[in-house]
This record gives sequence, C-alpha cells and structure tokens, in this order.
Amino acid sequence: MFSVFTKGRKKKGQPSSAEPEGHPESHPESSHPLPTGRPGCSPDLGADRPLGARPFTSCRGRAVGAVAQVAEERLCAQPAAAAEGRSEAERIFLHMGRTMKEDLEAVVERLKPLFPAEVDVVAVYAESYHEHFAAQLAAMAQFELCERDTYMLLVWVQNLYPNDIINSPKLAGELQRVQLGSLLPPRQIRLLEATFLSNEVASVKELMARALELESQRWAQDEAPQKLDGHCHSELAIDIIQIISQGQVKAESITLDLGVQIKQVLLLELAAFLRSYQRAFDEFLERCRQLRNYRANVIANINNCLSFRISMEQQWQTPQDLPGHLLGPLSELKSHGFDTLLQRLFGDLKPLFKRFTQTRWVAPAQTLEEIISTVAERLPEFSELHDCFREELVEVIHLHLVKEYVIRLSKRSLVLKTAEQQQQLAEHILANADAIQRFCSQNGSSATWLHHALPKLAEIIRLQDPSAIKIEVATYATWYPDFSKGHLSAILAIKGNLSSSEVKSIRSILDVSTGMHRSSKPLFSLIKIG
Repeated sequence: MFSVFTKGRKKKGQPSSAEPEGHPESHPESSHPLPTGRPGCSPDLGADRPLGARPFTSCRGRAVGAVAQVAEERLCAQPAAAAEGRSEAERIFLHMGRTMKEDLEAVVERLKPLFPAEVDVVAVYAESYHEHFAAQLAAMAQFELCERDTYMLLVWVQNLYPNDIINSPKLAGELQRVQLGSLLPPRQIRLLEATFLSNEVASVKELMARALELESQRWAQDEAPQKLDGHCHSELAIDIIQIISQGQVKAESITLDLGVQIKQVLLLELAAFLRSYQRAFDEFLERCRQLRNYRANVIANINNCLSFRISMEQQWQTPQDLPGHLLGPLSELKSHGFDTLLQRLFGDLKPLFKRFTQTRWVAPAQTLEEIISTVAERLPEFSELHDCFREELVEVIHLHLVKEYVIRLSKRSLVLKTAEQQQQLAEHILANADAIQRFCSQNGSSATWLHHALPKLAEIIRLQDPSAIKIEVATYATWYPDFSKGHLSAILAIKGNLSSSEVKSIRSILDVSTGMHRSSKPLFSLIKIG
C-alpha cells in the first residue's frame, strides 16, 4: 500500500522527500475536471478572468458549501480497479489519499494565483477535504475492524496522512498555517493502537508456535538437518527472528513510539518462545534417541543458539550481556545438548579412570595416554558444531578429565607413608596434569581456570611441613572456593605420615575466609565425597 502511494516515506515528523509513486500518470479516479469555487464549474485556467474568484469574495459561506460538495464528489468517486492482494478498504483510502493530495496540489499551483491574497482558497479546500476524509475514517472506526483494517487505519491516521499529504513538499508550507489536526481524536487513536498491539502480539505468538511445531515434526520424523559451511543448520532461528522483526517494523510504520512499546512486549514473547523451544528440545532428547539423525539434529539445535544470539544483538542492538530470561533457555538447551553428545564418550572413559585406583597408581602415564587417545578418536564426531561450540565442548571434556582425576585421588584407596612415595605420586600427577592441559588447549579449550587444579594438589601431597601445607591449602581455596574440608580430608588421607592433630590443624585453615576468590566456576561441588 505504501509503495503505490509514495516512495522514500519518512517517519512521523519528518517531511517526505519524494513524489508519490506514479504521480505523473493519469489515474481513472483523478480524471475529473479540476475543482473550483463553484460546483460543476471547470474554468479555463489560461483565461484572463478568474471564474472561481467571485463566489469566494461575495458570499463565502456558499462557497464553503460548494467546495464541501466537490470534496465529497471527488473523494467518493469510484476507485480504480483493486490491485491484487489489496482489500476494499485499502483501495478506498488509497484513492482518497491520492485524490486529496493531487487536488490540493492543483489548488496551490493553479487556483491560488487566481484569487486575491485575502482569499484563503487553499484553506477552504484543505478543510473541506480533511473533514470528509476524517468523517470516512470515523465511520469506519465505529465497526469492529479486522486486524488488517485496524493496521491500515492507524497507518493512515498516524503516518501517511500527516507525513505524505499534509507534510509533503508541495503542501507543507501552505497547510502548516491551516492546522488541520488529526483525522481521529486522541482517545480513539489510543484504543486502536491498543487493539493493534494486542492483535500483533497474538499473531506473532501464533506464527512462532507454528514454526516450532513444524521444526519439532522434522526432528520426530528423523529428517536430516541442512548443512551450511560444513555445519548442521536449522532455519528455525532465522524464521523466529523474522517473525519478531516484522511485528516491530509494522509498529514502527505507524509511529516510532508504538515501535518502542511493542519492542518490550515482543522481547517477552521471544523469551517465552525460547522456554517452549527448550522444553520441546528436551522432549526430543528423551524420546528420539533411536533415530538415525538424532545426533545431527542435536548439533543443529546447539548451533541454533548462536543464530539466536547474533540475531538478537543485530536486530535490536541488544548489549552483549543479554538479559537472563533470553539467554537462560539457550544456555540450558546447549548444556543439555552437550550432555547428550558426550554421554557415550564419558561412559567409555569411566573404566579407564577406574584403572588408576585398581592398579594403585602403577604406570599412570600409560592409563592417561589411553584416556587421551580415546578422546582424540571421538573429537571428529563434533566437527559439525560451530567452532565456538566445539571449543566449548572441549572445555566440558577438559573439566570432566580433571574432575574424574580428582575423584580417583579422593577414593582413600591409596595411603603413602613415606615422603619419597608421596614425592613420586606428586610427580606422576604433575606429568598427567601437563598432558591433560596440553591436549585440551591444543583442541580449543580456553579453560585456564582448571590449570592449577591438579598441580596444586600435587604440591599439597609433596609437601611435608604442616605449616607449608596449610599455606598451600589456603592458596588453593582462593583458586577453588568450593574446595571443602571433606575434599581436603580425602587428599590428606594419601599422606599416611600425618598425625590426626596435624590433619585437624590443616583442615582448620578452611574455616578462615580469605575473601579472594579467583574462580566461581564449579569443580569440587561436582565431586561427592563418600
């Protein structure tokens, strides 16, 4: 509708800088003679005598009535044949808007020069056309409007009429002094805007729900996801952001203020959708494990999290720290997806980690080498993740390796009574820690916060002086604030040459809070001590 009436339309309050589309053409509804001060009179504009002048100068009241009749005849003329996809109401208002604009431009250019300065012929015509236009809109607004007509009415009242007619380049200077006002009273406009917002939000919710339903059906029917640049891909995020954006654009095409209002509501609806999306994905994870394309669709949905985040930042210029109600469901979805993808690998690693305690830490280098080799063989399974998620996945693996290693050290199955034995174990732990860190870093892990976890435990095991051990434990607690007395006791149990009083004294250091916590990420809170 907009493109037919005008090109280069500006927002409310900004004058239009372009002529209406098709303005030079002759339109069927605009083929009547140019209106004058007398109904039915079509003066020769090239003549010397202004035929339309006398009615305005001698009996102005009759002239106003005559112009009102002209306005009614012109605006109520049969519109041209409707373009495909345009409703009857849209066609009528497009005809009235175009006719009013063209007629008023003709009055300014061709009639105004024929009248003396004290005769405000432009005001008479503008007021008559405005009153008839307003009457038509007011009559329409009395009925229960469909969504499309509510939107059309608001666009005309709040945008097209004030910006593309009243504020158009040829009319703005003339009509600013006339002060025609709005086509509808403020209260009625507010009611229509409230109806529009309600309609648009309901439509957005319905479209998003339908998109999710179609996507869920594809998962359940075992359809393979698309591939884009070697990554599993889904169009769901693109579809949802497009639906949200279209609602935003529609509101802004009425007024910028209405765009601001709907933006906040749409973000809440997006958050609600993301929660529904997470629930649907969790249901898929639970019920569809046997499907051939199960893992590929899991990867595609994890990749969707990036598409959603980028789109939210670009479309709404949302800051990097997106609100939790938007990020929360995406983080949960990604986490559950990672758990699913890694479940088989972690199951295969479990017996290998048990070997540490089963062999009483004999040849731990060979055991760890087998663990790392197993992980390396499985990494290609995750190549269809976006790079950022593949690196995050490696961080999860990194955490798992460190955690499982600590669990084996905490089993209390190994008691070393001599400093030499403790020294030897500490060296094994240091070598293993270095191998884990090097492997994970080379494969994309940036979990530097894990780097001290094993080496510092090795140092606690190596040290013999209780006072030095207490200092090391206090430092360790600043790196890993979830390191508890239970975890410490399990490590100290390895040191068979400590007395119970010395163990108690060392444990007491954790009663003192340093107030300096370098990491708030969980490690020891994931480790249960029996």
